[in-house]
Amino acid sequence: MFTAFLIKYAEIGVKGKNRYIFEEALVKQIKYAVKRCQGEFRVARTQGRIYVDALSEFDFDEVVDNLKTVFGISGICPVVCLEDEGFEELGRAVVKYMEETHPEKNHSFKVHARRARKNYPLSSMELNTELGGIILAARPDMRVDVHNPEILLSVEIREKIYLYSRTIPGPGGMPVGSGGKAMLLLSGGIDSPVAGYMIAKRGVKIDAVYFHAPPYTSERAKQKVVDLARQVSRFTGPIYLHVINFTDLQLYIYEKCPHEELTIIMRRYMMRIAEHIAGETECLGLITGESIGQVASQTLPSLAATNEVCAMPVYRPLIGLDKQEIVDIAERIGTYETSILPYEDCCTIFVAKHPVTKPNTERIRRHEKNLEERIDELVDTALRNEEVLVVHR
Repeated sequence: MFTAFLIKYAEIGVKGKNRYIFEEALVKQIKYAVKRCQGEFRVARTQGRIYVDALSEFDFDEVVDNLKTVFGISGICPVVCLEDEGFEELGRAVVKYMEETHPEKNHSFKVHARRARKNYPLSSMELNTELGGIILAARPDMRVDVHNPEILLSVEIREKIYLYSRTIPGPGGMPVGSGGKAMLLLSGGIDSPVAGYMIAKRGVKIDAVYFHAPPYTSERAKQKVVDLARQVSRFTGPIYLHVINFTDLQLYIYEKCPHEELTIIMRRYMMRIAEHIAGETECLGLITGESIGQVASQTLPSLAATNEVCAMPVYRPLIGLDKQEIVDIAERIGTYETSILPYEDCCTIFVAKHPVTKPNTERIRRHEKNLEERIDELVDTALRNEEVLVVHR
């Protein structure tokens, strides 16, 4: 029955003279999404509207599921598309639409017509009145309610005529690619994939870096992170995943530094390496999944000690969320079940029994001087041997 989808957006609509830039970015992401679907589609932007027209047979649920992954979409409206064959034919089509899509009785309705083509013989108000009367004549069980209708039938008069009455919620946000690019520190935990998702929702393209520590972490741990990146890529598009072998660095830090400061010092070197890769790949910042007070390395003093080594901004979209709120998002976006698989990452293997929660930054810097003999060489080796994977759905 449905042959097209009207795509609604919210925040993009207030962008003024720059709106077309965001609309074009949204069209690009929609085209990418429907390429994953069976069938052929045309995505068109016209007069403040974006339409996805089906040019062949398609799976309705598959298309909707893929459109729900496109940031920037606030609503997806399944549309019946009609040729303009006169008002009588339009009236018959509207009655048929209501019978097929709303067969239930005793519902209230309202017709909301929009005449974008001004040479149409009836005005928007006349269309509302005339089509409402035709529906009532065919469906005496229904009633008009112009203030709070259960069914809002939209009729748009353009080169063709579009009928729709259902809006499927989209993810909202801004289209990926409209807000620059940033580097996500991706682990195998619950938090970091959610952080990447939330920053991408604001239009930011995501790359990622993962710190691998063989043989202390297995290939299954690495595959777990690849799987998480693939799940996040449903929303972000392809992700360049930079895999860094961190084993020698961790062992050296473990040997030379106080064990209660291991997590902080290791984290500082992860941030340094991530920032280096981000600079080479034209990223404008780092993204982490930290939330204040969740673990010892995420107290305010610990975050301050970590931030000190970075010149780039560090974005922490989960900073004020509690664990259950983060879990709820992870479940909604499909990463939670993968995140809780029992494969340890490099941080959990080398964690101290009693990590410092209020690190003294001057003391941390002093202890990092114990590493001066080999640390630069180890960092250079890790960067030279990085593995880059292109991960996509």
